[in-house]
Amino acid sequence: MPDDVTGDPRRAFQFLDLNDRGEKPREVGVTEIRGPYYSPMGPNYLDDVLSTMGHYVDNLKFAGGSFSLMPETEVQGLLDLAHDHDVLVSTGGFMEHVLSQGTDAVYDYIDECARLGFDIIEISAGFITLPTDDWLRLIEAVQDAGLKAKPEVGIQHGAGGGATTTEELEQIGQRDPSQAIAQARRFLDAGAYQIMMESEGITENVPEMRTEVPAQFIDELGLENIMFEAADPQVFPWYVQNYGPEVNLFVDHSQIVQLECLRSGIWGPHDLFGRVHTFKG
Repeated sequence: MPDDVTGDPRRAFQFLDLNDRGEKPREVGVTEIRGPYYSPMGPNYLDDVLSTMGHYVDNLKFAGGSFSLMPETEVQGLLDLAHDHDVLVSTGGFMEHVLSQGTDAVYDYIDECARLGFDIIEISAGFITLPTDDWLRLIEAVQDAGLKAKPEVGIQHGAGGGATTTEELEQIGQRDPSQAIAQARRFLDAGAYQIMMESEGITENVPEMRTEVPAQFIDELGLENIMFEAADPQVFPWYVQNYGPEVNLFVDHSQIVQLECLRSGIWGPHDLFGRVHTFKG
């Protein structure tokens, strides 16, 4: 029987070759899945996801501050279960809410995330205006607590919740991508773990996808340094088609199997079926 090129010795049908997905922790081809938000997620549900597809999940991301509504024991249980599967856990973009409650709340929030065992604090400011130097201070505070800082960067003003209509966002307007790239570069220079690329204004809530924007970010910052929001069903196949299976993507937990079929090269729509390959030499 040939070695399993995916690195997962438990995989069924190991005589069938798949694209090499590498071992965790991965630096490219990272998949982050959304946890509780559009649907609840308890330990049984998460265990089903990770016991079947955990080898392909790198990060679990809470959304909308959902952890602040749940019993602490349940939050802790989800974190422990994720860690049992070598999955890092992210807070998601809750920082902008915490920022509105003052400096003490920010430090208390970071300390609580560290105490509970979160690995990544996402720093987003889609609904608020925050000077770049303040972002840098937040990155430093997160790193001083022993956590990974993951700033979210985008071009669409007023983005962040996914509940604003396309028409409203068009009225608010966008910023020049070069400005966002320059800001993201400063974050990476400050030691940020990764840049989260906000989808609104690029692939979400737009009349047509602005495909030139991801290309600019990748060209300036490097594919390995960016994670793209890609939860819309037509979006993550586009990223895989254009940037290969090693692009870092955030999707809903319900999409992990479909995404991994694309990354592994075993299935896909007619324009991708049999056309996604890797070559390690």
